[in-house]
Amino acid sequence: MQQRSIGDVRVSAIGLGGMPMSVEGRPDEARSVATIHAALDAGVTLIDTADAYHLGAAEVGHDETGHNESLIARALRTWGGDTSEVLVATKGGHLRTQDGTWILDGRPEHLKRAARESAVRLGVEAIGLYQHHRPDPEVPYAETVGALAELLDEGVIRLAGISNADPDQIRLANEVLGGRLAAVQNQFSPAFRSSLPELELCADLGVAFLPWSPLGGMRHAGELATRHAAFDAVARRRGVSPQQVCLAWELALSPTVVPIPGASRPETIRDSLGALDLTLTAEELAYLNAAG
Repeated sequence: MQQRSIGDVRVSAIGLGGMPMSVEGRPDEARSVATIHAALDAGVTLIDTADAYHLGAAEVGHDETGHNESLIARALRTWGGDTSEVLVATKGGHLRTQDGTWILDGRPEHLKRAARESAVRLGVEAIGLYQHHRPDPEVPYAETVGALAELLDEGVIRLAGISNADPDQIRLANEVLGGRLAAVQNQFSPAFRSSLPELELCADLGVAFLPWSPLGGMRHAGELATRHAAFDAVARRRGVSPQQVCLAWELALSPTVVPIPGASRPETIRDSLGALDLTLTAEELAYLNAAG
């Protein structure tokens, strides 16, 4: 399978986003595990999660913090292959309250505690890639990122990343980390192109850029063809799904791009991985870039 780099680690050029398996509308665990196993069977070596991918305690009757991390850990343990090359990326600093409301906590002490708790749930001595989930306006960004630097130095995490960051925050994070920023995970899709400056900055810095919701999000990924006619037109000409065209387009933007489409069915992630065998022409790329 085509590979790309996150820090000094080579991973599949398309990863698996775990969020749909643990939040509202999630499938049963058996289907989620089957989805993860299908991704692994196909050669995926990057799985993205977060401690906040869960339902509110008021809905399920108990604290579900880390539901997706624990699910992925169980799926890895029950897969029949070698998982030593699989990079599990998780995030901290964004939480869900009892009623499911999303809140922020960028305090260094919280991030360091959350990372250690995530490592326990994942069953690892050191987290492969740990990312600060979303900037907290109540905490100076350099202080939050400083916690990532300490986690690196202490060996709690192997690679450090940030998410939902603007160009200035990316530069600051890389400075605070002493040039060790490995990844930036921002929203990017045909419907959300405003993070193109961050994508291009990552390309300049040699930092992996992980688009989240690369197909438009859980609610709209299946509507990509109707919402974006250009991608549907190319897909029809090439005899592939518009989702494959979308991911192939994103991969062509920079060799540092590693999309992480979410999935909750084996057939969905298998289709997404078909993008790795799709090479778009210069004319098709120009057409899609101009589609807006």
